[in-house]
Amino acid sequence: MGQFYSNGKLLLTGEYVVLDGATALAVPTRFGQDLIVDRIQGDQLIWSSFTVEDICWFEAVFDLPRIRLANATFTSDHEGSQELIAEILQGILQEAQRLNPNFLGSDQGFRVKTHLQFPRSWGLGSSSTLINNIAQWARVDAFSLLWNAFSGSGYDIACARNDMPVFYTMNDRKPKIDTTHFDPPFKEQLYFVHLNQKQNSRDGIRRYQERRSSSHSSFAAYILRISNISQEMVKTDSLSDFEKLIAEHEAMIASMIGLPRIKDVFFADYASEIKSLGAWGGDFVLATGDSSTPEYFRQKGFDTILTYAEMILGHDGS
Repeated sequence: MGQFYSNGKLLLTGEYVVLDGATALAVPTRFGQDLIVDRIQGDQLIWSSFTVEDICWFEAVFDLPRIRLANATFTSDHEGSQELIAEILQGILQEAQRLNPNFLGSDQGFRVKTHLQFPRSWGLGSSSTLINNIAQWARVDAFSLLWNAFSGSGYDIACARNDMPVFYTMNDRKPKIDTTHFDPPFKEQLYFVHLNQKQNSRDGIRRYQERRSSSHSSFAAYILRISNISQEMVKTDSLSDFEKLIAEHEAMIASMIGLPRIKDVFFADYASEIKSLGAWGGDFVLATGDSSTPEYFRQKGFDTILTYAEMILGHDGS
């Protein structure tokens, strides 16, 4: 009946402050998630989610048209349970139906399969790609679906639906998205390193918001400067200037959230620069370096190291 696809995401600048109107630079990844829908007899929605290894890790059956959970199974070493995940999925589907009453409103049944192209632990947007795919299927606005069912800035939805880097700004839940070219001449000296741990972004956001309430004036200046850094990162053709922007950005976010830079915590002896991407302390970091960079991180115990070309979606969608 239909097949839908959404890109994964990485936030290069503007973590946390994008929630307060800062212009962030975000890039879609080569890894995403698809959603395949087939019609079946009966009045049920049979849902199956598959890992990058094509292993089914979650299944659920919903009775239609009210999207009532009939049963669910869950196989994973990660946190969560079949009940929690099924309830989250149910909430997304019910919100999509509220936005479009014709969605799942007939006597027709459906079999849905989703396939991730990256490990769930990578943090490239297993939720945002799912929401954008469901929005496409239901023919509803993906940002409305995100904000009504969850929360967040929405930059990940912008990446899910764009094959180019974007400048993303959100004010009063009104997203402004401008595609841009980010193809630095030094891209072969950029690496993405996974830190082997999952960070709860909600905890980081809560910490940021608590500190913001007591330091509003200084935060406003930081937000403006970070917006400018987003623009400058795209324009620079100098690796040394790019590294200075990384260091400045990291110092400001560290001050705003009251946490040390990830470089100071784990990689104080690293000669080049390291930048957190998204929630601090988890998922991927961006490292500048050279051909010796992968070996440095492997010796530190971090084995998932991707080059810029391996991670970032090309401007032609390749």
